[in-house]
Amino acid sequence: MDLGLKDKVVLITGGSKGIGYACAELFLQEGAQVAICSRSQSNIDAALSRLPGARGYAADLTSDEQGLAVVDKVEADIGPIDILVNSAGAAARTPADELTPAVWRAAMDAKYFSYINAIDPVIKRMGARGSGVVVNIIGNGGKIASPFHLAGGSANAALMLASVGLANAYAGRGVRVIGLNPGLTETDRVAEGLKAAAKVAGSTEEEALADALKRIPLGRMADPADIANAAVFLSSAKASYITGVIINMDGAQVPVVV
Repeated sequence: MDLGLKDKVVLITGGSKGIGYACAELFLQEGAQVAICSRSQSNIDAALSRLPGARGYAADLTSDEQGLAVVDKVEADIGPIDILVNSAGAAARTPADELTPAVWRAAMDAKYFSYINAIDPVIKRMGARGSGVVVNIIGNGGKIASPFHLAGGSANAALMLASVGLANAYAGRGVRVIGLNPGLTETDRVAEGLKAAAKVAGSTEEEALADALKRIPLGRMADPADIANAAVFLSSAKASYITGVIINMDGAQVPVVV
């Protein structure tokens, strides 16, 4: 299917690994002009070696100044950003007894503000131009309170509200905002989460993984490409009436009506 994304300028935060990288691959296949952002220049270099035609920018998006700077740089180098996909940042999994105010604050910086600091300048410019799409890869931790992901889950919950609220605020200016909530996905971040779960349960990582898979009706974790397929479709004109929603992609693990 031709999604009509040829030459669209796409910025993907967290684009050097995992879901962000899978999104970059697919947007390139659709003919888009892709820029990826990561804190690590070495991770960017490794990703660009496998993403011919993409550009990479190093920035720590917990800083609003660096967030604005990378947006300015992408638009100066390539052109106005048509599509922003946020997949950067993840809060450390921390058992409840080990939480402190500093841990809660760090989680908001790592997940919430790393998105907001990119969204804020981009969505205002999209609104001024009268078009644009923002897709936020968030996570089901914002809906399901886990005892070892409370701080990060709170950041996810805040992002869900921000996504829906911004969609409502900017719909009249031609900008769509969608949140995607992956469940367990085969990424380094989820591997770290399984380590934390094993620690809390006093089990091995293998046992934690087996227990997690038992709770997924589809019987497997998502592949990053599964999430990327949805993100790229939602970024296209084929999804032009989809905005202001949070879409769960958890293999039917949480059977709730939302």
